[in-house]
Amino acid sequence: MRSLSQNALVHTPPMKPSPPSPDSAPAHEILSLLHPDPIARPDLEEMRQALSFAFASGVSGGLFSQALERAPLAPSTWDPKSFAPDLFLEEFVARGFRVRTGGERDAVVNRAFILRVLAHPPTDPRVADFRREILRELSSSTVFRRQFEELYTLACRLRAALEGATAGKKFDATRRQLDVLVLVKEAFDRMSESFDGAKSGLSGLREFGASVRETEGYRSMVDLLDYDEHLATLGVTIRVGADGRVRGFEVRNLRERQDNPFVLSPARRWLARIEMFFRGYRFSDGEVMARLLDAVFEGIEAHVLRFIPLLGEMEVYLGALGFRDLAEAAGLEVCLPEIRPAVEGTDEQPRKLIGLFNPLLVASGVRAVPCDLVSDRTNATVLITGPNSGGKTRLLQSVALAQLLAQGGMFVPAREASLVRVPGLVVSLIQETRVDQSEGRLGMELVRIRALFEMLGPGAMVMLDELCSGTNPSEGEEIFELVITLLAKLRPQAFITTHFLTFAARLARENSIAGLRFIQVGLDAAHRPTYQFVAGVATTSLASHAAARLGVSRDELEGLIDRNMRAPAARARES
Repeated sequence: MRSLSQNALVHTPPMKPSPPSPDSAPAHEILSLLHPDPIARPDLEEMRQALSFAFASGVSGGLFSQALERAPLAPSTWDPKSFAPDLFLEEFVARGFRVRTGGERDAVVNRAFILRVLAHPPTDPRVADFRREILRELSSSTVFRRQFEELYTLACRLRAALEGATAGKKFDATRRQLDVLVLVKEAFDRMSESFDGAKSGLSGLREFGASVRETEGYRSMVDLLDYDEHLATLGVTIRVGADGRVRGFEVRNLRERQDNPFVLSPARRWLARIEMFFRGYRFSDGEVMARLLDAVFEGIEAHVLRFIPLLGEMEVYLGALGFRDLAEAAGLEVCLPEIRPAVEGTDEQPRKLIGLFNPLLVASGVRAVPCDLVSDRTNATVLITGPNSGGKTRLLQSVALAQLLAQGGMFVPAREASLVRVPGLVVSLIQETRVDQSEGRLGMELVRIRALFEMLGPGAMVMLDELCSGTNPSEGEEIFELVITLLAKLRPQAFITTHFLTFAARLARENSIAGLRFIQVGLDAAHRPTYQFVAGVATTSLASHAAARLGVSRDELEGLIDRNMRAPAARARES
């Protein structure tokens, strides 16, 4: 760095900010990969200060994390508290949305941001359409995906460079800042040269990179970096002896760069030094270099600031692609669904999920059996019956996650999907008994029902597991019928599992509740669950089959009793 700082001792090329283009976003808005329109960032000035500090010191103060924690998302009517816990959404993001870019190890991503994006499906359908189109191009073009991953890798390296100063370690601050500028240049160059022909939001990255490269700040950065790498060219002659050792070394010529604005002729350098000396100025090499770097970074700071939030948004798409890869590795297919708006007063809007599977199982490395779920209408209450361990609860999770991912613009866990948009989701699975609960099982069930109606809005989707299982059948059936009768007034998309088989069969015969549908777990010839679902009501829960499978038969239990009765006598003989 000595030659650079000496040569540029008193010369800093003028850098004028480029005038904003007519179609550029206002100063408080930035490009977004998750939204079709630029997103307003009220905290942009605070981010700018943190970026300046990070460039100067190598300590970002959580710049990247805070940029994502405070990143505004499109408005959503979904409340994560009503579905995220019972869908194990956090675990799904951690295990299913893994980001890998060419290596075997998972990248360190901001899972909290991905979780926040998935848990807030946008109200505006344009936003989900925008995301789907980006995923469609990334998944259909290996070139686009590779370019996207390479850009993400550069963004990660830039983050590491800005946060790279570690306490107790020596580092060259000037060299680190030059390395940051090198990565900034590479990132914008890569953007401007990638995604040629893209029709989705990926084209915005290309346009962003190209517009930055047209600015005066970018050109000054290029000149400084070029000057750092190529100040002059030396011509040398080396004389080598018979033993292979160097016998002589002679510099034949030296040519300094003359086409770089940072280069001054030797005469001008000496005149500048004399002039500054008589004026009373004293600059060390380090001070001059720091001023140069600050001036150059100031010219491109606004563009870097708009690039920072893209890192987390890229992780959302790379996570979605990681989920697709995970499913394909398990022999399953995902798709970008057709999703239609709900039409007021229309009952005949079918639902179709072909090859539906539970993504929680796949994310956990468990084999998932796909099934088909087709219904003639979506605003219906579907009662699901069948044996334990037949896949009823897993079906609830699968349908709910498919709806959530579809409305968020992501891949859904199905080979083919056609769904109707809903304004919210409530998922309530059976809760385990807690030490601090003040009610018994019936009381807790009634609390659960009350909470359901407090959260559930018209047209929303609801998933209820084992409704009214905490009381005797006669009382439970009365409450059950009350719940599904009142649910019909909200015209929800409801799925409810139950073991009240006689009750469900009566409701099917009477057909007195509008929009009620019945499906059951399919069984093979040996009465084992196939994890498929067919129309109708199950006639048995196959409790005896489950008991035999788990070793709860008369012979098994009597054998355990005999063993336990013989044990004391055996211990007595041994003693």
